[in-house]
Amino acid sequence: MDQTVEPRHFRTLFISDVHLGSKAAKTDFLLDFLKHHEADTIVLVGDIVDGWRLKRSWYWPQDCNDVVQKLLRKARKGARIIYIPGNHDEFMRDFPGIHFGGIEVADRIIHEAADGKRYLVLHGDEFDVVVRNARLLAYLGDWAYDMAIRINVALAAIRRRLGMPYWSFSAWAKLQVKHAVNFIGEFQKVVAEEARRHEVDGVICGHIHHAVIEEIDGVRYINTGDWVESCTAVVEHTDGRLELLSWGQSVNKPIALAASTSVPVLALPGVSDAVTAKGRQAA
Repeated sequence: MDQTVEPRHFRTLFISDVHLGSKAAKTDFLLDFLKHHEADTIVLVGDIVDGWRLKRSWYWPQDCNDVVQKLLRKARKGARIIYIPGNHDEFMRDFPGIHFGGIEVADRIIHEAADGKRYLVLHGDEFDVVVRNARLLAYLGDWAYDMAIRINVALAAIRRRLGMPYWSFSAWAKLQVKHAVNFIGEFQKVVAEEARRHEVDGVICGHIHHAVIEEIDGVRYINTGDWVESCTAVVEHTDGRLELLSWGQSVNKPIALAASTSVPVLALPGVSDAVTAKGRQAA
């Protein structure tokens, strides 16, 4: 993209599931996205740092520092940044109300959009039965996802050499498990019910890496997706309109997704916070 092009400015930007510290994190995509997008408020909707993987083995390349510094720089320039921890960065839940370099920590918030509509914003892992009640199974699922990502990398390299388009092995593997689609549907219903209980108009969450904006029984359900494969974010325009963007780093331009559609991603019970999106042109 032409370096003289001004960044797009939004009222609010919602990002989740970056998984800094994981080799699967698309930090280069996110840095490019943050370079071309500004917002009055940035809400980090959980799993920004992958504490689970960092506990297993330390992996923190310069790009991870660059993402943190980019966010801190935006805070210094006046953006309000709110960090809602997820299950992978649950250590941050010990600091509700604390500010770190201008970044506020909150368990969940009620976001009032410019059009007056109110949204419950939370990560969503508290509604994942496996994460809550079977932590060992969740860890095993996380390990399995790491293996799938490694296979993805190898296959992508081979397919590029053969001139073939990108194909996601991990997404294909999850397609073979019938429970995956059922899990997504049940998760969405439960989270939408939580929003209804709070008497708000909608809910914005992450966790299952399934980017979508849709209506569920009169409640607007919005999932921000992830920055592992789908590379999606939700933006609020100055009039309160919410839009789902998918960022293609290779072409340096956003792809606006229709509000009623989703990026096709599948989640597995127990692997719900480490699922993949549809295949993208590899960087």
